[in-house]
Amino acid sequence: MFAALACLLAFAPPGRRIAAGLFALTAAFAVAQMPLPRGSIEIVFIGCWASLVATAVTVHFGRRLTGYRPVMLAVNAGAWAGATVAVAGTTLDLAVASPWLALAVPGAWLAATGRGVAVKVVSSWLIAIALLAAVLPLVPTPGYAPDHLD
Repeated sequence: MFAALACLLAFAPPGRRIAAGLFALTAAFAVAQMPLPRGSIEIVFIGCWASLVATAVTVHFGRRLTGYRPVMLAVNAGAWAGATVAVAGTTLDLAVASPWLALAVPGAWLAATGRGVAVKVVSSWLIAIALLAAVLPLVPTPGYAPDHLD
């Protein structure tokens, strides 16, 4: 989630990058402290994957990342990252994931020097991984369930 957010922040106005990163971390650590029911793990995972896709897709609309949009998207990403940790991890997991936000620095350099397509390729790869992770558990896969030959 933080890598997708870093790709988004690479195209955000320079003044919003740090604020958005701080808001994302604050939201993540705040939501991670909430007592979410363990039974909601599937909903949280699907929501996190959907949010990752939405965050990564906005990278392709970089010219529209003006005003407070990067901050709002960062709060959303941080909240879903925190919710994931609340149901299936520890706060230490957020501390380990937080450095991925630093990818915004080389991403911003690439975007500023006309090489922003590299950041868009990374965000597209993250979209593909998120969609596969969200959809594969829903699709019956040969070999993982008993079939007529067993």
